[in-house]
Amino acid sequence: MGNLTNKIALITGATSGIGLASAKALAKMGAELYLVGRNSQKGKKTLQNIKSETGNQNIHLIVGNLSSLMEVIKIAQTFLSHKKPLHILLNNAGVYNTTRKLSIDGYEEMFAVNHLSHFLLTNLLLERIKSSSPARIINVASGAHMLIKNINFDDLSFENGFKSLKVYSHSKLANILFTYELAKALKSSDITVNSVDPGEVGTNLGSQNGLFGKIISPLMKLFLQSPEKGAKTSIYLCSSSEVEGISGKNFRNCKEKQPKPWATNEETAKKVWDISKRLIQSKIKTPYNIV
Repeated sequence: MGNLTNKIALITGATSGIGLASAKALAKMGAELYLVGRNSQKGKKTLQNIKSETGNQNIHLIVGNLSSLMEVIKIAQTFLSHKKPLHILLNNAGVYNTTRKLSIDGYEEMFAVNHLSHFLLTNLLLERIKSSSPARIINVASGAHMLIKNINFDDLSFENGFKSLKVYSHSKLANILFTYELAKALKSSDITVNSVDPGEVGTNLGSQNGLFGKIISPLMKLFLQSPEKGAKTSIYLCSSSEVEGISGKNFRNCKEKQPKPWATNEETAKKVWDISKRLIQSKIKTPYNIV
């Protein structure tokens, strides 16, 4: 286990599942943590649990809902206001909807939360990350990216042909393309950017979906690996000296795993970047530059 004393990490979706397991592991290694969660009560409880379980008191909560671009800006501003460096950014939060839902900004919610919010958050924190380097950015993607071969540029909100697994896979493909493009942009820096395929993990993902959430989600946990096992690769990329200097790669089971060719297509990656920037700028004027 690595030593992360004097390192500062920010983790989204840190109050349950893989995010919580990752937070506990990094806390045990001595990192100072900023945990992003949308529920203040749950967040405070998580904070206390991690502090008492790990003995690490340097744990802070930032409350914010990633389905709102304005709240993503507030999350970034809250962190930046602490005037602290940022050595590790773990973009972990995710949502899985069985029916089509739109975010507060009017975008399909899985694309908005799983990709767009992390694209914006990363860009807003990038200057701070650069000034803190060496630093690492880790995006939690999924093997589900294999199920869809291209980005649905003509209908990103899936007004037509919404199928939950297809649309979730679409957002996870965007995660890997974003990772690839960002790594390329930062290749002359001391910042690495990698994506994670955590495998099939029993988490609370999808638990908000009516009958599916109440019955199927807990049932699935019996057959899938635990969040602790699923978090191993995220933890490895956050802390291991073995991956120092490795960037623009995808990992599963703490080993490099080549994603499908369409997930590292240069033209598509650039287009995802440009359209993500445009979608954000059409809704809000950010106080910071997006690369």
